[in-house]
Amino acid sequence: MGLFRRNKNNNKPLVKQIIDLVPPWILQSCTTTFKSDKGCSKYKTYDQFVALTFGQLNKCHTLSDISTGIGVSEIFISDLGLKQSPARSTMSDGNKNRDWQVFESLYYKLLSHYKKVLSKQYQSHIIEEIKHKTIKLIDSSTISLCLSMFDWAKFRTAKGGIKIHTCWDDALMIPDMVNITEAKVHDRYGLAQLIFPKNTIIVEDRAYFDFLLMLNRIEAENVFVTRIKSNTTYHSITELDLPDNIDQHILKDEIIELTSTKAKDCGIAKYKLRLVHVYKEDENKVIEIITNQLEWKAITIADLYKKRWDIELFFKALKQNLQVKTFVGTSENAVKSQIYIALTTYLLLELIRRTISKKPTAFSNFVEKIRMCLCFYITLDYLCNIVGEGAKKVKQPKQLELVTQKDLFSG
Repeated sequence: MGLFRRNKNNNKPLVKQIIDLVPPWILQSCTTTFKSDKGCSKYKTYDQFVALTFGQLNKCHTLSDISTGIGVSEIFISDLGLKQSPARSTMSDGNKNRDWQVFESLYYKLLSHYKKVLSKQYQSHIIEEIKHKTIKLIDSSTISLCLSMFDWAKFRTAKGGIKIHTCWDDALMIPDMVNITEAKVHDRYGLAQLIFPKNTIIVEDRAYFDFLLMLNRIEAENVFVTRIKSNTTYHSITELDLPDNIDQHILKDEIIELTSTKAKDCGIAKYKLRLVHVYKEDENKVIEIITNQLEWKAITIADLYKKRWDIELFFKALKQNLQVKTFVGTSENAVKSQIYIALTTYLLLELIRRTISKKPTAFSNFVEKIRMCLCFYITLDYLCNIVGEGAKKVKQPKQLELVTQKDLFSG
């Protein structure tokens, strides 16, 4: 791929090597589009991106933590491509005033730039019957906030919060659509695009169960796979045969018609749908999966719905390993900027993990190793494939040598 050097030492700290995976022309394009450097003499868009990315990778909880971490050495500041370390007040003003959309744009442009590389490193479970199909997983995750501090993020009477509405591309194993709203916004209305190109498979939970949406997807030749709501009325037309001695967790497979007045009024009642009843042993319950795909095997429908776990794991990884629950600013601009930089950081970490690590590594373990070596001057290849492999023995030096400040950072 040519992105990474294959020797141990590097003249840039690890954090700078990660930041350099963002091509300068992409960041400059976003900066120009949103005029995010207009009127800024010191704390430019690049400076804010470096500061907040450092905060994500180093898990800094405050602006003071970021300022102290970057300002530990003049050499380190210079090697990050900065003219000076950012002051807490300067960062606060930048978070408040710089348009968060510049970082949203950066995420999408970066995703487009590395799309082919990420798709080649496909890691998801492949369902044979539909292995060449486009699959989108849709879900949201709520982050609680203190209403008195984040008064713009109203949720309930005495509680604040935001929702990260996400569309996950199964081939990329990365979100390709994200929208951040107040937590009170229903999942059904969280994403502007819920209809996709022909033959796209959409997997989601029952929060998105909506007759009109289902009708529009049928007309667009999308395949939807979702949970049916418990109060939905329907008529069973026929029960399909199940294979013997395999897939015993598939209890029933039937063709149905929706019969409620609302279903008839919107027009979905005229279409035949399919209902697959699946027993979940881990939860000791039966779930009912509804789809407009009548031909595929029942196990294919069940496995598709099971894929929702991938997006759940993403939300878990994001919240546990990056800073999206504790914010360094309270304005809407600051919160959204931090989340989109967290998403960009996630993308860069996944790019490194998939393309350079020679053996599978859990995301949380990989991020922890990055965090421990963030300020060392070692290559990404050395970090991924050498660091952490067994005990290291100190070689006895022949004589004492003077150590410069940069040597200290060089590990």
